[in-house]
Parts: sequence; structure tokens; C-alpha cells
Amino acid sequence: MFEQTINIDRMEQAVALFGTFDENIKIIQNEYLVSVTVRGSEFKISGDVENVSKAVSVINSLLTLINHGEALSEQNVRYCMSLVNEGSNQKIESLSGDCICITSKGKPVKPKTIGQKNYCNAIKQNTITIGVGPAGTGKTYLAVAIEAGEKLGFLPGDLQSKVDPYLRPLYDALFDMLGAETYQKYLERGNIEVAPLAYMRGRTLDDSFIILDEAQNTSPEQMKMFLTRLGFNSKMVITGDITQIDLPSGCRSGLKDAVRILKNIDGIANISFTEKDVVRHKLVQDIIKAYERAAERKDRNDSNKTFIERKSHNGQN
Repeated sequence: MFEQTINIDRMEQAVALFGTFDENIKIIQNEYLVSVTVRGSEFKISGDVENVSKAVSVINSLLTLINHGEALSEQNVRYCMSLVNEGSNQKIESLSGDCICITSKGKPVKPKTIGQKNYCNAIKQNTITIGVGPAGTGKTYLAVAIEAGEKLGFLPGDLQSKVDPYLRPLYDALFDMLGAETYQKYLERGNIEVAPLAYMRGRTLDDSFIILDEAQNTSPEQMKMFLTRLGFNSKMVITGDITQIDLPSGCRSGLKDAVRILKNIDGIANISFTEKDVVRHKLVQDIIKAYERAAERKDRNDSNKTFIERKSHNGQN
């Protein structure tokens, strides 16, 4: 049995670290099969040498976040563990700070993963940013937050009822940042405009912050049309999940084409999210990984089937 000690400065740190009903520490103990106890101003971590070392790294990383004013959650804890497990815990400190905006309820909005931080930096530093990744990675929410944190402009009222069902993530983010009353005020002033992609043809969008959501379901022609609407003093953010393409069979995704065609162009950033950037329930990460494994197995089986069919065909000649 190996034991290591961590000294803490204030009891509030211990309270924040342990969490409600010790939920944060229980996650660490279950992950690394260690025991964590507090004696005065000391944390004692005991167990297998390697696991104790990892648990200590996670706890020190979480204390760093606490000291920078971060409120811990299950997502923080599990993300820190994933970085420690892959030897990237030195990146954790870069997540502290960087408040993008304050929601209508006074809650600060910050990047919660390295992928989210890179995405936010890309939007600030580039004219066009393409964010591709699974559900729950904050692609739409953070794009709205960045614009709401500075000035608000968007992508007409009479069309709203037709497109509302498809724009729920955008509305949820806007209501969260602004509150329903302020959102309605911006809408009436024309600061916020919501429109189907087809209504963008022929327009030039100057002095605007434009978000194209669910872009995996655009055709290459629609994507080109959208990108060429860019006007002066504007930014574009394009988000989508290429694992959820609903186009008819045989139709190419404009998002996949854009990622391939527009790489290595100055002013255009491509950000890829993974399941590690998911900030929803842990099961969402597990679901995404399970579907990815299933897709990989299907690809292998399809490849093997094609090989067998070709071999059989060649044997008949």
C-alpha cells in the first residue's frame, strides 16, 4: 500500500474539491481504486503506486481550477481524469479564466475543454470558423455566447414559426445569454434575424455575426452559396456533426466538402471536437463511443465483404 500527501491552504478548498455528498472524490476513488481522506490540512491518498500518482495529479489539477474560481462539476472531474490518463494534465491550467460572457441569470460562460477553448480562440481570431463534432460539445452554444458577450447580430420574423423547430439549440442559447425579454427586444429591432438557408441567396451580410447550424445537411452548392454571402466586418461560424447527415443517399455533404476544400486558407479555421469535449451527461460520451465502434465494425465488415466478393468473382474467370 502506497500513500501520498497533499497539503491544502484553506478548508474551503477541501469542501469545493469533495463536492456535495463527496461526489467528486468518489468519482476519483472509483476510477483509480484509491482511498482519499482528510486530516486537518492534509489530503492522504493511498493505494497502488501508479493509481495514487494519477489521483494526486487529478486532485492537484482540480485544486488549480478551484483556486482560479472555477466551480467543480462531474464534467470537470471526469475531464481532468481523461487528461491525466493521457499525460496531458499540464493543459488543465489553460482552462481557468476566459469568461466569454455572463448569462441573463448571472452565470459565467467559459470553455470547459481544450477543444472548446481552441474553438473559442479560433472564432475570435478568424473570419470563418468551421466547428465539426458530436452532439453536446457546445458548438452552437459557445458561438452564440461569443457574440452575445460583445455585440449581438445574427441570422425574418414572418418565417420564424416555420423554422423554429430546427433552431431550438440557437434559441436555448440566446435565451440563456440574454433572457427572453432582451431577446425579444433584439428581435423587434432587427438585431437578430433567423432565416432558412435558401433565403440567403443574393444577399451580402456586412457587419454581421452569422451562424450556420446543422451544416452537415447542406449540399456543396448550398454551402458555397452561404460562404459567399460574407460581407465586410463580418464573421461566420459553421457548425455540424458529420455522423448525423440526413441527406438522401448519394448526396454529398457540403460541410464535409468545406472541411476538405477550405483547409490551409488563412482566416479560415477548422476545429474538430471529440467525445472528450462533450459537456453533457457522461452517458452521452459513452453513447458516442459505442456508435463510433459500431460504425468502425460495419466499415470493416463491408470492406471484407467486398474483398470476398471480388475474390469469388475473380475465381470464376
